[in-house]
Amino acid sequence: MTNAKESLPTSELIRQMSEQVSRLVRDELRLAKIELTEKGRHAGIGVGLFGGAGVVALFGGGCLVAAVVLLLAQVLPAWAAAAIVGAVLLVVAGALGFFGKRQVTEAVPPTPERTIESVKDDIDAVKERAHR
Repeated sequence: MTNAKESLPTSELIRQMSEQVSRLVRDELRLAKIELTEKGRHAGIGVGLFGGAGVVALFGGGCLVAAVVLLLAQVLPAWAAAAIVGAVLLVVAGALGFFGKRQVTEAVPPTPERTIESVKDDIDAVKERAHR
């Protein structure tokens, strides 16, 4: 006894294969969409929590700065203690800004140069094989 699929004409088998591949691609895209939606939701929650942590850290840093000012105020006038702490914070901010600008400058332009070169190499290799 022969299998029912073995008796189908080639054109019918190709049509069925095309439909199945299309269905498979649609199902995979639907699965990817669901997965990315779930990951996006988790990423959003994580970013919110990081933002909250940053706000609390900012308040904590402010308290520490106030503590340093109050400590210096024990040996200096309060205005001098605040001026010294403020100046130190401005110097640190300037240094961070300088190094941050340098990092951004190194990142410009934001093109994936190695990936572009790799794709060009792949295209050249395919063209070369096609000419053989």
